[in-house]
Amino acid sequence: MNYSSIVALLSLVFIYHNVIADDNNFWQTPAIEGFGKMHPLPQSSYQPSKNETHKAIFWLTKAKELKQVNLALESVARAVNLYASAGVPLGQLKFVAIISGPATATVLDNVHYKKQYGIDNPNLPMIKKLTEAGVEILVCGQAVAGNHYQYDWIDPQVKIALSGITTIIDLQQQGYALVPL
Repeated sequence: MNYSSIVALLSLVFIYHNVIADDNNFWQTPAIEGFGKMHPLPQSSYQPSKNETHKAIFWLTKAKELKQVNLALESVARAVNLYASAGVPLGQLKFVAIISGPATATVLDNVHYKKQYGIDNPNLPMIKKLTEAGVEILVCGQAVAGNHYQYDWIDPQVKIALSGITTIIDLQQQGYALVPL
């Protein structure tokens, strides 16, 4: 191996090492620790206002793999982290996640989730962190009934709404933006 090849190889090793080391800081979770990874872009041309209240309804209807964290719920955590990264105080986020349809099992308590899927509910730690950050987590009462779940099977961190549809209509009339997931 000649000198140029050795220098090139060492350069690649150095670059690879720095990329791996920087990856630990590249993705961040400033408000919902461990969930909703995001990359801060303080230099981006558009940033959310730090002085406004931001109101959104996240409508979660999908659950691709029920033995893993619900990716739509992860998107709610990402949204909180994005706003926090941009300097918006959590108190200025009025976020509501309404869960219905195939995603309803996401909010089952651990006992009933484990009976149905054979594992602990992987969503409960994220639901806890989201509620601690001020996100209101709701489940459609009609979806609970339609899935033949009992209302007391829903994790106590989650509130039961009459329906997803009525909740979304009412909140949109109050100025909430709808984010279907």
